[in-house]
Amino acid sequence: MKNIIIITGIMALVFCGRAQDIHFSQMPFSPIQLNPALAGANATLQAHVNYRTQWKAVSTPYKTFAFSADGRLNFKKRKRNGHLVAGLNLFNDQSGDAAVTNFQGTVTLGYHLILDPTSTLGVAMYGGFGQRSMDPNKGRWGSQYVNNAFNDQLLSGESFQSNSITYADFGAGLVYRYKDDERYMTSNDGKEFNYGFAMYHVNTPVYSFMTSKDLATDADMLRVRYSIFANGTIGLGNSRVSVMPGIYYQRQNRAQEFLIGTYFKYRITDASKVTGFNKGASLALGAFYRNKDAFVVKGLLEWHDYAIGVAYDVNVSSLSEMSKTRGGVEFVLRYKLVEPRNLIR
Repeated sequence: MKNIIIITGIMALVFCGRAQDIHFSQMPFSPIQLNPALAGANATLQAHVNYRTQWKAVSTPYKTFAFSADGRLNFKKRKRNGHLVAGLNLFNDQSGDAAVTNFQGTVTLGYHLILDPTSTLGVAMYGGFGQRSMDPNKGRWGSQYVNNAFNDQLLSGESFQSNSITYADFGAGLVYRYKDDERYMTSNDGKEFNYGFAMYHVNTPVYSFMTSKDLATDADMLRVRYSIFANGTIGLGNSRVSVMPGIYYQRQNRAQEFLIGTYFKYRITDASKVTGFNKGASLALGAFYRNKDAFVVKGLLEWHDYAIGVAYDVNVSSLSEMSKTRGGVEFVLRYKLVEPRNLIR
């Protein structure tokens, strides 16, 4: 009950936030982009591959690809006060007719302190670099239109300091985790919750093609992104059903994004706790709402250490007339290795 109250409180705090498009709608499955302290928080080792495409009905589709891997460095030690963790995150996004491409590569290091048999508190920092590039010859500029007709033989009249920029990127996050195991194999009364706060781009690097570093102003900087989230898994005792609620809020300069909803998970087969012969499988369906932007429907199929997920955004913003309510579709593949006993012990 305490954890449910915390989720409700955060929801009330951020409900007024205005939505914006995010990198991925399946936020728990791009953990380091949600909060760097999620590295090693919920598994000994895990890896995710994400792909998303959107706005195909409006313009050249935006395409986003990411890979992340994270885990615990001291998981073999029997006696420990916490988990030393590390993670790697790679991200590439290409958008629009001008092929604006963003690439980021970061490394995360952190530590999860064991507070008691059910709780950990983790902190992590990340560092890396980003590269942003574009091809101005693929763009369509105002000076190339004559009588409302586009003429690619005309000069664009645009001047860029550079068509490619590279910058350093740093950030940090904090995550509290609570996990209470099932009383016995089929009781399905376990509970697990994660709460976190993170700051990305704390060094506010220059992000503009138009200005050199020496002449950059606040408008040319990549502003700090704040990320707040709460999610969990709650087993409905003596049944095969669990609910997986989540609430996510992000703010970057004046842009805000707020996503809330839940999965409903059905355990198809139970995993063997001793022999390991039965691998266990489950199916989850979810419905989420991104404030003033989209309804998101999700599906997740888990089998043993593997999972495949899909999400689709149904656009309901003012862009829906142009997008014909079509937002974006995304896919995720996950590998997750979990210790046989309670992760915290």
